[in-house]
Amino acid sequence: MLKAQYAERSLVPQAVIEAVPFDRPTLAQGQALVAVLAAPINPSDVLMLTGQYGQLPSLPAVGGSEGVGRVVELGPDTQGPAVGQTVLLPVGTGTWATHVVVPATRLIPLPNEADPKQLSMLTVNPPTASLLLSDFANLQPGDWVLQNGANSGVGSYVVKLAKLRGLKTVNIVRRESALAGVQTQGGDIVLIDGDDLAERVKVATSGAAIKLGIDAVGGTATMRLATSLSEGATIVNYGALSGEPCNISPRELVFRDITLKGFWLARWFRTAPQPLQIALLTELAGLIATGKLSTQIQATYDVAQIKIAIATAAQGERQGKILITPFHA
Repeated sequence: MLKAQYAERSLVPQAVIEAVPFDRPTLAQGQALVAVLAAPINPSDVLMLTGQYGQLPSLPAVGGSEGVGRVVELGPDTQGPAVGQTVLLPVGTGTWATHVVVPATRLIPLPNEADPKQLSMLTVNPPTASLLLSDFANLQPGDWVLQNGANSGVGSYVVKLAKLRGLKTVNIVRRESALAGVQTQGGDIVLIDGDDLAERVKVATSGAAIKLGIDAVGGTATMRLATSLSEGATIVNYGALSGEPCNISPRELVFRDITLKGFWLARWFRTAPQPLQIALLTELAGLIATGKLSTQIQATYDVAQIKIAIATAAQGERQGKILITPFHA
């Protein structure tokens, strides 16, 4: 059994994490031993290694914030999903490991026949995309949504979910090599960011009113989104790929009534009623299980290859997610 553990943080994230062996644990009542099938490396996971995320776990810590597994064993007198059942692991479990011990009551059964690699990304990016589309603007079928960072994990789910809801997307990327991937995902319009973005968006959409902008980049990219939106629109920022604060002028805020809000999924999970959380995850799991919702995967790595996996995930130019898929003898 292996776990990817780190005891310090560094701006070179792969330098501080190691694959550490551990013995099979003895379970207490209420616990379940789960063999991890797949766990993604999200940008937030990398930022936890560098110390730049908004909420950091105590050290030492095992990396990985989400994933899926298969129940191997239940503790004495423990009720829970049956041995052999595919389950969603609780957020923040430390999923970059061959096995994890978790409270059995926190395991959510998932379809055994579904692709575990796609299911492993259920807890972070799909609900983020879904809530960005539903909670900040009153969108109707046929409406347009504008997003930057469209080639990111969240961006790909925004494209897919928008299409399922009858919405159309204008997708902004920062490099030419990312255009084709977003087009393949189903983006209606895909443009490279730039100073004349507002004019190009206007031409591409025939001047359609756009009530929602989704910002993953920050910096001056936020301002370019603002100028591309209709009066009274809302921008929701959920990331800072530029490493810079959101930049938006008083003209947009005061005279065009543009609203800038922030979204953090962890806060939503802390405050939303549990039945609402379960309903959202169940809906998204069903879409993934039926193949209606998916994202591109670039590569998979065993826990023993964690340093290579982290270095690859931290690279700027990727064409899909990096997953940890532990080897089970």
